[in-house]
Amino acid sequence: MNLLDPQTIAPWFIKVVGSLGLSAFWTQLIWDVIGSVSLVLFAIVSILFIVWLERKFAARVQDRLGPNRVGPYGLLQTIADTIKLLTKEDITPATADRVSYNIAPILAVFSVFMVMVVIPFAKGVSGADLNVGVLYITAVSSLGIMAALMAGWSSDNKYALIGGFRVVAQLLSYEVPMVMAMVSVVLVSGSMSLQKIVGAQAGGRWFFWVMPAVFLLYLTTALAENERTPFDLLEADSEIVAGYHIEYGGIKFAWFFLTFFLNTLFLASFAATFFLGGWRGPFAEQVPILGFVYYFLKTTLVIFFMMWVRATWPRLRIDQMMSFAWKVLVPTSLVLVMITAIILKLGLSPFWETGLLLISNLAVILVVLGFLGRALRLGIERPKRRVVA
Repeated sequence: MNLLDPQTIAPWFIKVVGSLGLSAFWTQLIWDVIGSVSLVLFAIVSILFIVWLERKFAARVQDRLGPNRVGPYGLLQTIADTIKLLTKEDITPATADRVSYNIAPILAVFSVFMVMVVIPFAKGVSGADLNVGVLYITAVSSLGIMAALMAGWSSDNKYALIGGFRVVAQLLSYEVPMVMAMVSVVLVSGSMSLQKIVGAQAGGRWFFWVMPAVFLLYLTTALAENERTPFDLLEADSEIVAGYHIEYGGIKFAWFFLTFFLNTLFLASFAATFFLGGWRGPFAEQVPILGFVYYFLKTTLVIFFMMWVRATWPRLRIDQMMSFAWKVLVPTSLVLVMITAIILKLGLSPFWETGLLLISNLAVILVVLGFLGRALRLGIERPKRRVVA
């Protein structure tokens, strides 16, 4: 059932509310509120665990202990940090643009929660099964870029302003190849509905196996869109202190912090939906609860990959990051979309179509790795210019 769809309200809920003598309008309104609150609570509880998990995971990778004081194994450390942020003084800089400054963190969190509506958690279970789900994701997620730019500009701080400029440069640049990766999935599945995209991966035909190059492209751009290492130039501590949210503290900083981990959760969810079959798995259609289990397992796997990258990789320079986007990822994404469209236009059988998609994606991976390796060798072997006094 779609939690917010008026035509799929659970029969047991109709009986309970009907016994109270409420009209259809109030029944629908109560159902929508319950569905919306359930989605928000799911996200918040998940983030409390993900924050703890990332801190413990990074600590183990880097030979540290991580949080281990508050609660068993430090499980309550995130709750303690949340309480601390909620009770800290709320300060607005005297020279800041008060309206934009205070709206920015709200807009950042709002944009991520709105994206959550279209995630299919199990067979027929989502906030709303939009037939333009991919387009909706692209449109709503752009609000987060605006929120970060508003925060950097309105703070009246030069470091925050630089962070705001980097938002426009980085996120808009990496959004182009990310959207192209989604377009490839839409072409193969024949729909922009996320439920239908999952349905197109029936029988183990996950798009990860069919289009590995598109999957790697999405993962790379997801790291950049989520401001994660090695693309965390928007919050580069050693260069611009803390980036666009340097002037924020207390609950407002907590909202930006929440946005960061919400993005991690949702980008991982979309990776599982677009490429790993979403909720699909053995007996998931017969036993819907298994759909939730498969969805969470696949999403957690992608989250662990993001945590590993963040804990081990060094940060790129700003020029390297932008060159990688426009000289490597954007051309690669365009080539992949063109190859996918040509193969689908040939009208081959599903077997040959899948085989050609796989072979072409593997060829693109080899070619891109070859170009990257050559560029790295030239960069290392290039002699330094001798400075003449």
